[in-house]
Amino acid sequence: MSLLFFACLLAVFPVVSMKSPIFGPQEVSSMEGSSVSIKCYYPATSVNRHTRKYWCRQGARGRCTTLISSEGYVSKDYEGRANLTNFPESGTFVTNISHLTRNDSGLYKCGLGISSRGLSFDVSLEVSQVPGQINGGHVYTADLGRTVTINCPFKAVNSEKRKSLCKKTGQDCVLVIDSTGYVSPSYSNRVRLSILGTSQLVFSVVINRIQLSDAGMYVCQAGDDASADKSNADLQVLKPETELIYGDLRGSVTFDCALGPEMAKEAKFLCRLKNGEACNVIINTLGKKAKDFEGRILLTPKDNGFFSVHVTSLRKEDAGLYLCGANSDGEPQEGWPTQAWQLFVNEETAIPPSRSVVKGVVGSSVAVSCAYNPKETDSLKYWCRWEENENGRCPQLVQSEGLVKEKYEGRLALYEEPGNGTYTVILNQLTPQDAGFYWCLTNGDTRWRSMVELKIVEGEPSLKVPKSVKAWLGETLKVSCHFPCKYYSYEKYWCKWSNRGCRALPSQDEGPSQAFVNCDQKSQIVSLNLNSVTSEDEGWYWCGVKEGHQYGETMAVYVAVEKRVKGSQDASGVNAAPGEEAIEPRARETENKVLLGPSLFAEERAGKDTEDRAGGSGASADPGSSAGQGGGSKALVSTLVPLALVLAAGAVAIGVVRARHRKNVDRISIRSYRTDISMSDFENSRDFGARDNMGASPDTQETTLEGKDEFATTTEDAMEKEEPKKAKRSSKEEADMAYTAFLLQTNNMAAATQDGPGEA
Repeated sequence: MSLLFFACLLAVFPVVSMKSPIFGPQEVSSMEGSSVSIKCYYPATSVNRHTRKYWCRQGARGRCTTLISSEGYVSKDYEGRANLTNFPESGTFVTNISHLTRNDSGLYKCGLGISSRGLSFDVSLEVSQVPGQINGGHVYTADLGRTVTINCPFKAVNSEKRKSLCKKTGQDCVLVIDSTGYVSPSYSNRVRLSILGTSQLVFSVVINRIQLSDAGMYVCQAGDDASADKSNADLQVLKPETELIYGDLRGSVTFDCALGPEMAKEAKFLCRLKNGEACNVIINTLGKKAKDFEGRILLTPKDNGFFSVHVTSLRKEDAGLYLCGANSDGEPQEGWPTQAWQLFVNEETAIPPSRSVVKGVVGSSVAVSCAYNPKETDSLKYWCRWEENENGRCPQLVQSEGLVKEKYEGRLALYEEPGNGTYTVILNQLTPQDAGFYWCLTNGDTRWRSMVELKIVEGEPSLKVPKSVKAWLGETLKVSCHFPCKYYSYEKYWCKWSNRGCRALPSQDEGPSQAFVNCDQKSQIVSLNLNSVTSEDEGWYWCGVKEGHQYGETMAVYVAVEKRVKGSQDASGVNAAPGEEAIEPRARETENKVLLGPSLFAEERAGKDTEDRAGGSGASADPGSSAGQGGGSKALVSTLVPLALVLAAGAVAIGVVRARHRKNVDRISIRSYRTDISMSDFENSRDFGARDNMGASPDTQETTLEGKDEFATTTEDAMEKEEPKKAKRSSKEEADMAYTAFLLQTNNMAAATQDGPGEA
């Protein structure tokens, strides 16, 4: 039975060829004396908008005679009763014909071009006779699936007698319903008989959900004898006109279905006739949705049996024949009202291509580019999430006027690109629950609506920032964002989030980042610096990358502003990104000890030993006793005074010796070692040989200190090696020997302090 029903549907709604870019109704029907409007669609390119449009009638041998055109031509048969109007904004033109006659029935073409041989679409026009008295009966017309009421008059003498309605089948008249309660099984649950009252002398029969098989001649009867009242009723079931709907590739369309108030409480559906087999339900109010339309379809119930179905992100394969209807099961069935739609998908679209799927990892972000009609720059832009409930719904998450859903604060921003025809939506801090379908839409042209699917995949965010930062009022804050090598050529930025977007802030390039192991010097650190932090600085901050008008990955960090309490210390590593380490420099301390020499090492050891002994005795003594304090002061004075006198005497001696040899002295600086050499040392050039170059001696030892190479010759090696020829001793050498003796004496005195202040 269902196969027969769908075969009938295909006979009523024949398949339309989609090869021509011109699209219109394949069949149009009307009554004599009435009017008709034929709307034809064309690709809304700049050339097509200004090209000649025409309506012609097909004749023999394929010739098509123009009846009316957009350039003002009107044939004699159409004068005063036809016009053609072009609508370039929507890519349509409409031909209106009034005062129709039976002679207007025939084959026509709507098209565009300089002649009738241009791009066109075939249209069949059928004009029927006006319903009226035919063979003594009344003609009733009803659309397939709708309701018809047949009124049957009778005389007063038969007011109390049995009333009935039967349908003629050949020579017989098969009873449909009577006033005793009988109902034919073929009309079960869809026919009823009511008597309006004896004063009106008429009864009516209402037939619901008209089927094609219901068409025919009916007989109304009041009474069963020779005086019975009889009347004929001719029921004609009209083929419903297929409504056209024209959509652009990647755009959106809306099916507006009007099934009448009697279908208000029934389940609604939209199905698609495919391959002549069945009408597959795409969506219904009982929760069913086709997988091919998941995430891109919405059904909106309205009053009095009306409802609309919106489909976005149109594909080429979406073109075809659709039926919207209603019944208790939410499935197409014979006898229930339906409305037919022929969808044409225009591939020559002005809507730019965009990604239908975007992917992101947990903790990172995605950026979605949404297109809108460039002529509607001032329209409101929205972004909503499609939810899979009974009918599908898409609650708004963010809009261009500043609305952001509470649970998305700090995570979602909408950037407008004036004049570009696009806007960008960024969602960061991704979670697995964010996976799903999202829509781009405006409050203007609904044809530009689009859908994108967000998928959460495995991986790690490319950018590295701290999750949260604590800032102190009035102080300076520095937050670093680490960018990997792949973003080397991108523009890096910091911005502060608000419900109207993310305002760009000044940032500072800190050079290469060490947060990425397998990376070269093209990785970067870009820091956000806030001077004199105020309470208004608290909130969400984003660091990200962009290339021109295209936004890339972003990361979010929350900055909490607090007032520093006296004595509190900031936690270390607050401003550091993951992977950073704090290194305390200690090279200067070590370098100072080496330069001061072993004598001061001895002093340091002596000081530590003294402190250890003092600490041991101080455990039992009173730290505040005057005896302990006096002994320590005398020991300190007896140690420092002789040491100061020796140092002063040594300094005076060295100054005198150096003053005598200040003339004719060449000063040579070798790395960190500095000395003075008198020219008299080179009186005999033979005395200066390669063997005298101690820097080239194989006994030289090299010591590395904080990246600097220091060269020193051991004392033992110098004493073991005997000079083959003793050089003449200069005054410079004498001064050096005196200085060396001074240092040895100083070391001995310092070492002596280890045995106690008295010995020193």
